[in-house]
Amino acid sequence: MGAVRLTSNDNTKRFTDRVDEYVRYRPGYPQEALDYLYTMVGFRADSTIADIGAGTGILSAHLLERGSRVIAVEPNDAMRQAAEALLGSDPNYVSASGSAEQTGLDDQSVDYIVCAQSFHWFDRAKAHAEFKRILRPGGRVVLLWNSRLVQGTPFREEIERLLEEYGVDYKQVRHKNIAPEALEKFLNGGEMRVARFPHHQLLDLQGLRGRLMSSSYVPLQGHPNHEPMMRELDRIFERHERDGYISFDYETEVYDGSLA
Repeated sequence: MGAVRLTSNDNTKRFTDRVDEYVRYRPGYPQEALDYLYTMVGFRADSTIADIGAGTGILSAHLLERGSRVIAVEPNDAMRQAAEALLGSDPNYVSASGSAEQTGLDDQSVDYIVCAQSFHWFDRAKAHAEFKRILRPGGRVVLLWNSRLVQGTPFREEIERLLEEYGVDYKQVRHKNIAPEALEKFLNGGEMRVARFPHHQLLDLQGLRGRLMSSSYVPLQGHPNHEPMMRELDRIFERHERDGYISFDYETEVYDGSLA
């Protein structure tokens, strides 16, 4: 397959048909990673934090639980509305229709910026300029991913092969395509800090199916790859389940730095 070129408009619409699965089956973030944000990075209960590419509000919810004020910026209407339904009653939550490249926020209006599962969709040069504009002096930017482990057990390796065989544009859009040097350049080179934390979900077959369907590169119903992929996924689950569940394993990656 040739390289897939996606416009920013394509990216904002990729999850429109997957909101329900995203809300139900995407993992949150481990407490150890959140503790790190509120100790080493410097988040506080009185911080104003812009959650850029906030999606359905998974990270926003964690930050609200810690008492911070969250401005959740999300370009996809369906995802933003799902987050508003879940979090809109919290007085510390503000929902904003915008993108990393054009947030719509005021100059120097936020203490920190977080991007959870979203940075790999950005136009980095435009996002860097926008982040510099909205970030207060001394603020930091945090990039987070729940990075699925792809090696080390037969189950992980079979899931990876499944995605490579049936995924629509899996190899082109996975966040692992971003080189560490690109992250360092965005986060003021040399000053970037990195922390990693183990994380997992315990999923039954329905949960495993839903978790995969929440990914934009997994073919939807009607695509010729959908049914054969689901049949093979069921077989993978049957081979590796224990008492009806499988551990879906991640490493939560946290990168933080300032902006030059």
